[in-house]
Amino acid sequence: MRKRYDLDLLRSLQALIEEEGVSHAARRLQMSEAAMSRSLAKLRVVFNDPILVASGRRMVVTTFALGLRERLRAIVDGADSLLEEQDTPDIASLSPHFMLRANDLIVGAFGAAILAALRHDCPGCTLTFVPETDDEPSNDLREGHIDLYLGASDDMRPEIRRQSIFPTAFRGLVRADHPILAEGITPDSIARYEHISVSRRGRLHGPIDTVLKEQFGLRRQVVMVVPTYYAMVETLRMTDMILPLPGIAIDYLPIRSMHLAEFEFPFALPTVHSFQAWHPRRDGDPVHRWLRNTVYRVVRERGEGLPEGFTPPSGP
Repeated sequence: MRKRYDLDLLRSLQALIEEEGVSHAARRLQMSEAAMSRSLAKLRVVFNDPILVASGRRMVVTTFALGLRERLRAIVDGADSLLEEQDTPDIASLSPHFMLRANDLIVGAFGAAILAALRHDCPGCTLTFVPETDDEPSNDLREGHIDLYLGASDDMRPEIRRQSIFPTAFRGLVRADHPILAEGITPDSIARYEHISVSRRGRLHGPIDTVLKEQFGLRRQVVMVVPTYYAMVETLRMTDMILPLPGIAIDYLPIRSMHLAEFEFPFALPTVHSFQAWHPRRDGDPVHRWLRNTVYRVVRERGEGLPEGFTPPSGP
């Protein structure tokens, strides 16, 4: 007898595989846990595989089910596109309220330009930038709390769509008459002065410390940790501390009028790759597509603040 299943059952299978649990899958598809459990039971019969198995206190996807993930995504997304395919609505007549989660670097460098571009096409739209938190961005995207994530978080579930928007490297920011500028920027002089670390999780150390220790046997003096990139910028001119910032943040600061100066670190540091991310269920939404395309375009056009030679990658 031929086994039968419908698109809704395949959609449940996709959610169970990507969310690795009945509760999260049910929440994603806005159905009860009991209904999702019944779907899982049907899927186990249809595919003759448990799909999810217990591993300690959590559930994990079986090897068989994991092998279905990409094919499922193509099937479900293809079917959804048939339902969602439509002409872009009259954007100018809408009044959407967009929720974007981003750190203060993104907001400071691109916030005003993004709003201006959005309101050029859609005068009735409004924009809320939600601050970054310790919560996994994927959860906010999956549960619909935000429309778009902008940042460089490593905590992204595999089903979340991502599109690179810009790379940047760290540079140092100090007061304009800081003695390190006269004596020279070397690993030794960098280690000699006190530093400010930016971490919303309160971390004292990062890539700069790793390079100083492993390549030069030096230790940086981090004496203050602040939660946002711009927290100490206004008062930095009154201290001898060094504030490492992503270059794109410095590029959009009037550092001369703020009596500040910047410098390149005398050693290579990892590049920070920022991206925009959204949940796959928004792929075919024409308004959401316009939102992310506008954000992407704004970043491309503001090339003066991007590293030399930057070419935005192709993407949706």
